[in-house]
Amino acid sequence: MAQYDYDLFVIGGGSGGVRAARIAASLGKRVALAEEFRFGGTCVIRGCVPKKLYVYASQFPEHFEDAAGYGWTVGETKFDWSTLVANKEREISRLEAIYKRNLEGAGGETIHSRATLVDSHTIRIEAENRTVTADQILIATGGRPSIHPALPGHEHCIYSDDVFDLPELPKAIMIEGGGYIAVEFANIFHGLGVETTLVYRGKEILSRFDMDLRHTLHQTMVEKGIRIVCPAVSEEVVKRPDGRLDARLNTGEVLTVDQVMLAIGRTPNTENLGLEAAGVEMDRSGAIPVDRFSRTNVGNIWAVGDVTNRVQLTPVAIHEAMCFIETAFKDNPTEPDHDCIATAVFSQPEIGTVGLSEDEASKRFAHLEIYRASFRPMRHTLSGRQEKMLMKLVVDGDTRVVLGAHILGPDAGEMAQLLGISLKARLTKDDFDRTMAVHPSAAEELVTMYKPSYLVRNGARVES
Repeated sequence: MAQYDYDLFVIGGGSGGVRAARIAASLGKRVALAEEFRFGGTCVIRGCVPKKLYVYASQFPEHFEDAAGYGWTVGETKFDWSTLVANKEREISRLEAIYKRNLEGAGGETIHSRATLVDSHTIRIEAENRTVTADQILIATGGRPSIHPALPGHEHCIYSDDVFDLPELPKAIMIEGGGYIAVEFANIFHGLGVETTLVYRGKEILSRFDMDLRHTLHQTMVEKGIRIVCPAVSEEVVKRPDGRLDARLNTGEVLTVDQVMLAIGRTPNTENLGLEAAGVEMDRSGAIPVDRFSRTNVGNIWAVGDVTNRVQLTPVAIHEAMCFIETAFKDNPTEPDHDCIATAVFSQPEIGTVGLSEDEASKRFAHLEIYRASFRPMRHTLSGRQEKMLMKLVVDGDTRVVLGAHILGPDAGEMAQLLGISLKARLTKDDFDRTMAVHPSAAEELVTMYKPSYLVRNGARVES
């Protein structure tokens, strides 16, 4: 039997890679993980965690406004961008240290270097100009924002990786894209007082989400003061003598802003990894195709997370890593389960969703019952804020199984996590109806919508 330096070598120190390395090390395996930037990956360093902190920061102006209706007098307020950036950096540095410490505490070795494949069992540690060998190799290098090189002037644009450390807060920004990253940052910048325009090539923001959520969020964002231009794309970005940018749209309009942020998709981090030398195949987008157990076409090389371009969510990468451990080291072949994944969009108001949208369900099921409630949440009644909350259940009319649950409003993401359990268990609308409501709460609507708002039969809406 061949002898190797390690039982497992992981390339990439994000959530998926660290989880796999830590669990393998705790099983007594000889494990090393190489990360060229910072431990924690996109989620901790330049994604989910700092983004959520900035979401919190951007919500305070509305909190200050709403306080008056509850008897509070809030004095003069002032926001300091540099303080937020510094405090964010302190928090992600704390989390980064925990990631590294937990891996080392489990017995794994951490290597701060870029690592590339020499062959199917050999890895070069670039910073140290040496090679090591491993029985099993896991690629968990994630992805990065797509830069849109075909756009003239793209070199003047920023991306989600850059936003968290801008030297100063812009007075005006144009964000191009209509996915959750673009939508979330549009709300963040607007909440921090930036004149914000969202430009999207599609007819409506947030494709693949339920259309009710998309329409209602769009309307609410516009009412808040965010300008949304769609369908439209930028054709050129020109830097002016005063340092500002002119973004020319295909509609003929020119937007003059301080920053242009492109949020038009993500690209797998597979360039110059030595995949070709190891015989690992990639698809046209640069992603690594894997089988149902996360194994590449090379038997001892595996891949998890965004680099595989399956479902680009941190918890999914962690789940795939755990399944990899079961398969590779516990003699228990385990497929990642990508069905019925709960997710949230931290827009303002936020979205929580799990399961099928109405449009998706109507293509698969002949008879649907749609339960829909739109109301002003209790927290807005004294503040005078007119924002509505939306709740929607998509139900198979034949089996009564709840196929989709969609929420727009305060704490929607928290509700989606719990709804994910219900839908994963394939609970029926009758199970929801038998559940006692928590009163007074917004979530009680989920168990008190007894009559369908309308039906969908063979893809066509009919009144109930």
